[in-house]
Amino acid sequence: MSSLLPATVGAETIDVWFGTSTPRNGLSKGIYHASFDTDSGKLSESKLAAEISGPGFLAKHPNGELLYAAASDNGHPAIVAYRIHGGQGQATLVKDSSVPIDDGGAAHVSVSRDGKVVLSAQYGTGSTACFSLDEQGGVLERTDLQKHPAGSGVVDGRQETAHAHWTGTSPDNRFVFVPDLGMDKVVIYKLDTHSATLEPHGHGICPPGAGPRHMKFHPNGKTIYVLNELALSVTVFDYDAQAGTMTAIQTIETLPESVKSKEVFNSASEIRVHPSGKFVYAANRGNDTITAFSVDSESGELTLVEVEPIRGAWPRNFSLDPTGKWLLAAGQKTNSISVFRIDPNTGELQFTRESVFVPQSICVLF
Repeated sequence: MSSLLPATVGAETIDVWFGTSTPRNGLSKGIYHASFDTDSGKLSESKLAAEISGPGFLAKHPNGELLYAAASDNGHPAIVAYRIHGGQGQATLVKDSSVPIDDGGAAHVSVSRDGKVVLSAQYGTGSTACFSLDEQGGVLERTDLQKHPAGSGVVDGRQETAHAHWTGTSPDNRFVFVPDLGMDKVVIYKLDTHSATLEPHGHGICPPGAGPRHMKFHPNGKTIYVLNELALSVTVFDYDAQAGTMTAIQTIETLPESVKSKEVFNSASEIRVHPSGKFVYAANRGNDTITAFSVDSESGELTLVEVEPIRGAWPRNFSLDPTGKWLLAAGQKTNSISVFRIDPNTGELQFTRESVFVPQSICVLF
């Protein structure tokens, strides 16, 4: 395992936000906040930052001044914007604006790279929505809604219909990508942030029954990594930035069948690419682990490094801090955030024995 990293010049205390599930009579009341020391890896106790129902996923405006939540506002699924006051681990949230989705609840929310629109993926209804923002980042209105085609039907009970699960833009902000678990495809749209509209452009194809859930770009902008929830695998794509197309080159399992067969249930949840581009990490619910891969610098293909327990249960989400030195894993069913040190040479994870209470945490956002 990795050795201790030396202290670095310029280490700082930064804000961490936690989206949560808020079931009736549950422990969580909304969005939580903590501070994180990027030198020591110390995470403070969490505090309630905004009381709201079901703020499952969060996104931050590029200007760093607003936080967006896919939540339920006054009983209606909505995109809710909060203005961030303060910083350096002492930030607070003040509600800015809220717009109903009017097509069910969103499983994911993101912001375009130019900060002009918010995008959301509706799992239950299988759709992608676009929302316009004002100059200060407030949410104005829903400007587009794209319904996805029928599901692949490969996995009974999970793929009869479309299930949009994540949204994000290409590095040049020209295209939007939406992994759809029901379709076994990544749906691609052309993005016009001036009119806040989407135009169907094509799709990336994942293996039948894979169930694509989340995806991330490599820092070089040439490779895409798609996490398949149902198959517990990662499909690697070559990306043509000019054409806005993606071509699969590899699919690699996050857990072997011999391990999965011992669990009552397994489901992949989140994928992250290390800032250096040298490593990729994927979370496995049921087995409750993080799988680490090394990245081939030429092809972008993956090789297994290790599978590390999160020291908690049901890692629906995890995140890497901006320095790339630390990984924070959320245990939804253990109300925990566990801190791991990342070996900069091998990508291996080392549990720091740091674990903080965050009720029913399902999103970690620096």
